[in-house]
This record gives sequence, structure tokens and C-alpha cells, in this order.
Amino acid sequence: MPYFRKLILAAALAAVLPAWADVSRDDAAAIAQRLSQGRVLAVERAEAGNRPVWRVKVVTPAGDVRVVLIDMATGRPV
Repeated sequence: MPYFRKLILAAALAAVLPAWADVSRDDAAAIAQRLSQGRVLAVERAEAGNRPVWRVKVVTPAGDVRVVLIDMATGRPV
């Protein structure tokens, strides 16, 4: 019986793990800030191409407002 419980727990954990973000909100803000050389205004969760992303709104040094999408799993811009 303990083996069966471990198997069920492992399966449940495997089903939940992909939903967790590997890249935090703060990490996404730092990545977007580095890419744009601007100031971060807002960070929120979104989806792009059926995958979770961070939507980071930044103001560039020229005063333009840009939105940078950061993949939650990889930390790469989308």
C-alpha cells in the first residue's frame, strides 16, 4: 500500500508542477528592464500562444511605453 500512495502522490505532483512559474514576477521585471533599459510600470500574468507569460509594461528612456512578454518557464522574451 505505501508504494501505491507514493505512485499516486508522484502522479499528482507531476500534474501540478508545470503550472508553477519558474521565473518570478521580480525576475521578469528585471529581465524586461534590462532589455528595454527603461523603468518598469507594471507586471501581470498573461498568456501568449497558449503558454503562461509575464506581461511587463515599461517606459523607455525616450518616454515610449512598451510591453515586453517574458515566458514564465524559460525567462526568455516572447
